[in-house]
Amino acid sequence: MTVARTLTALRRALLALVGLQFGVAVALSLVDSYRRRGKKPKPFPISGPDTVPVGDGEITTYTFGRDLYDDMLAAIDGAKKQILFETYIWKGDDIGWKFKTALTSAAARGVDVHCVYDGFANMVVSPAFKRFHPSLKVLRYPVWTAGFRVWDLRRYGRNHRKMLVVDEEVAFLGGYNIGSAYATEWRDTHVRITGPGVWDLKRAFADFWNLNRHHRLRRNERPLLIETASEWDPQIRVHKNVPRQWNFPIRSMYLEAINRASRNIWLTTAYFLPDQDLVDALADAARRGVDVRILLPLKSNHIVADWISRGYYGQLLRAGARILRFRDAMVHAKTATIDGSWSTVGTANIDRLSLQGNYEVNLEVIDAAFAEVMEEVFRVDESNCLELTLDEWEARDLNRKFTETFLAPLRPLL
Repeated sequence: MTVARTLTALRRALLALVGLQFGVAVALSLVDSYRRRGKKPKPFPISGPDTVPVGDGEITTYTFGRDLYDDMLAAIDGAKKQILFETYIWKGDDIGWKFKTALTSAAARGVDVHCVYDGFANMVVSPAFKRFHPSLKVLRYPVWTAGFRVWDLRRYGRNHRKMLVVDEEVAFLGGYNIGSAYATEWRDTHVRITGPGVWDLKRAFADFWNLNRHHRLRRNERPLLIETASEWDPQIRVHKNVPRQWNFPIRSMYLEAINRASRNIWLTTAYFLPDQDLVDALADAARRGVDVRILLPLKSNHIVADWISRGYYGQLLRAGARILRFRDAMVHAKTATIDGSWSTVGTANIDRLSLQGNYEVNLEVIDAAFAEVMEEVFRVDESNCLELTLDEWEARDLNRKFTETFLAPLRPLL
């Protein structure tokens, strides 16, 4: 009887601790939201669109949302046969309506338009905005995806992808969601590609659509059949995380590139919550003399993620890595460039949700000219950063150390 009572007490204590951790996380979020009210965004340095030839096509890099949206809308307006549009967040604001209107107009002139957005990410968007003309084929990835299979972890991933494919001519991929704030207030990175890489992204869209088309609840819903060329471009690879198949190649892509680095690793991420293998790989690279720089927001839009991510700083700083914190704006890019030859741009953050949970797409590019562009983008961002030193980190107060430690068990959820 004593053992039973002890176990009951332990269970209650554990539940109370977990509840308290979640309570602290919610409280931090509420306080941060209150502090942000009425604050106007500040300007930050940007790089203009930069185009380089890669393989049999071109890659244009965007670091300012307004430039990107102008070119995306122009591509939609110029579509002749098909548009495949996918986004995590689709705000019902001015920019959101511009995209909705452009897509509807394209469908009205006979273009085959498919759209995908994530239901959970858009719960606060007006229901009126989420009513689409029947000419648009729209897949709302549902808030609850597991159905009755609550035990099946493969069915809990969110659709965190952001891409646009127009005909077989051009595709866009990166971190930008669709909304007015992202046009001018956030620092993100997207690319426009032409050439064989477009076909791979087209297939990536079709794979997701066909895997989830039953969510459209139409009896005669047919699969999206894509006819594309089968040529390979050895300089460009598209990596897709597919939770349903328990397939997460983006994490492996990062680990392989980091482990092979000999000169520099310059990494930009919105949220830095890696698993220990990734932390070890970055620390080992720094110890063998690689210039490891990790650029992330000074204050992101998710304060709990900020607090939890700080638990990795000590290991990396002691190994010789540099941590750069972007000021005055939310840096939301998901990019890296290594050794002047390897780069990646995509939708996956360096956190567990992206690397081992969500549907994501990243472009891997082996090209010196593109790596040079990515390095220049990094230098511009670095000019707007505060560097965190080891002395500064070790001198932080006890309240901060306690909060970081107390919230650390929530890392696997983020």
